[in-house]
Amino acid sequence: MNIGFIGLGNMGLPMAKNLAAAGHQVSGYDPAGTTAEGVAVAASAQAAATGADVVITMLPNGKIAQSVADQALPVMEKGTVLLDCSTIDVAAARSIARRAEDRGISFLDAPVSGGVGGAEAGTLTFMVGGAAESFAALSPLFDIMGRTAVHCGGAGNGQAAKICNNMILGITMIGTCEAFALADKLGLDRQAMFDVVSTSSGYSWTMNAYCPAPGIGPQSPADNGYAPGFAADLMLKDLRLSQQAAQDVDADTPMGAAATELYKIFVEQEDGSGRDFSAMLPRFEGRSRS
Repeated sequence: MNIGFIGLGNMGLPMAKNLAAAGHQVSGYDPAGTTAEGVAVAASAQAAATGADVVITMLPNGKIAQSVADQALPVMEKGTVLLDCSTIDVAAARSIARRAEDRGISFLDAPVSGGVGGAEAGTLTFMVGGAAESFAALSPLFDIMGRTAVHCGGAGNGQAAKICNNMILGITMIGTCEAFALADKLGLDRQAMFDVVSTSSGYSWTMNAYCPAPGIGPQSPADNGYAPGFAADLMLKDLRLSQQAAQDVDADTPMGAAATELYKIFVEQEDGSGRDFSAMLPRFEGRSRS
C-alpha cells in the first residue's frame, strides 16, 4: 500500500519504520522533522496524505488530531482510509469520523496498547472503531504493527475501549500499591504477599505481570528505578479522558474519579512526572494515614 504517516514520535516512528520494512511505500511527516529508516520525508501533513491509500496518524491529543484531519482529508481521495492511532477523546474521534464520511473517506480510530517497546517489536494491541470492512481491509497493516487487533464497533469505540481499559488499570495499580504499603506496615514480607495474592482472588495484571514492588515477580519498571514503561503522565491523560467521557454520557465512575485525582496530585504536585505509573508504591510507602 501507499501509506502516509503523520506523527513520527516515540510511537509513530517505529510503527512507520516497520511498515516500510515490510515493503509498503511510506511517506512520513512530523513537525519536529523526525525521520525514520525507509520512510520518505514529506514536507507537510498534506504532502504525506496526497496520493495515499491509507493515512495513519499518531498524535498527542484530540485537538491536534482534529487539526491534522482538517489538513489531510481535503487532499485524500474517496475510498481511502484515515487510521488514527492516537489516544484522544471519544467525541473528537466521532467528529473526525463524520467529516471523513462526508468526503467519502473511511475513518478508523485505533488507539494502541503496548508502549514504545511494543511499537518497536511490532507487538501492539489495536482497539479499533469504525466500519468492519475497513477494519478487514487494513488487517495486513495491523499484523505488521501489532500482535492483536480487535474491532470494537462503530467510530469512537476504539477510544472507548482504550479509556475503559486504562481506567481499570489505573484503579487496579493504586489498589495494588496501597496493599503492598499496608503489608509493609503490618510486617508481611513482600514475597509472601506476592505468592499469596498472585495465586488467589486478589490476582491482577498489575500484581502478576507488572508488580510495583522491586525484586518481586517478573521484571518490571520497579526493577529499573521506576523509569517509565507507561508514564504516570500518560496514565493521568487517559484517566482524564475517561472522566470526560463519563461526564459526556452521565456515567457514575467514583473509583475512576478518585484514581484521576490521585494521579493528578502525584504528577502535578509530587514527584510522579516522568516516572512509571507504578511509582505510586514508593509514594504510599512514605505516607501515613493522616
